[in-house]
Amino acid sequence: MSKVTIKVNDNGSFRITGDVELVDAEGNSFVTKPTFSLCRCGRSANAPFCDGSHKGVFESVVRAPKPAED
Repeated sequence: MSKVTIKVNDNGSFRITGDVELVDAEGNSFVTKPTFSLCRCGRSANAPFCDGSHKGVFESVVRAPKPAED
């Protein structure tokens, strides 16, 4: 199985890369490509996928915590 990467884009989507199955609450599968973006602003007309509706109206920059120095 290939490693899956989820990138939290600044002011935008979650970018998913790798072999992953995306299912809805009932277990039904969405058709995906090897790389796709998921909406995290709630504005997409193509949910759960990102359609770019966030541009200029959604701000969120998330960073992983840096390891503590000993």
